[in-house]
Amino acid sequence: MSNHIASTPFLRVALLGDAAASAATGLLMAAAAGPLSALLGLPQPLLLAAGLFLLPYAALVAWLGAKPAMPSAAVWAVIAINALWVIESAALLLLGWVQPTALGTGFIIAQAVVVALFVELQFVALRRARQGGPARA
Repeated sequence: MSNHIASTPFLRVALLGDAAASAATGLLMAAAAGPLSALLGLPQPLLLAAGLFLLPYAALVAWLGAKPAMPSAAVWAVIAINALWVIESAALLLLGWVQPTALGTGFIIAQAVVVALFVELQFVALRRARQGGPARA
């Protein structure tokens, strides 16, 4: 028995959409950390680090989403990383780790909501793909 699952159109869209959104957000935050810091009231090093994290993450998720079969553990890892991102985004605001502007608060909330939607989409897509049975790698 293989621990790989066949990539379904739904799973591919959930992963590739995540990759595209992560790449766009990462590029924006990495390339414009200084101006965004002033606009959002978020520390420039935080924006730069998050942006630089998202770029290779997006590449890995895109690579995974393009495969005809993938390890289910890899999809679970993407789901876990996304869930952690949402939790950390909430912690930034709730624990007062940053003092963003109103626009910065909106930015943190908006990206956390989008990532939470990807968590849900990926979870449902993975569950449906697993119901189709394991695939050969």
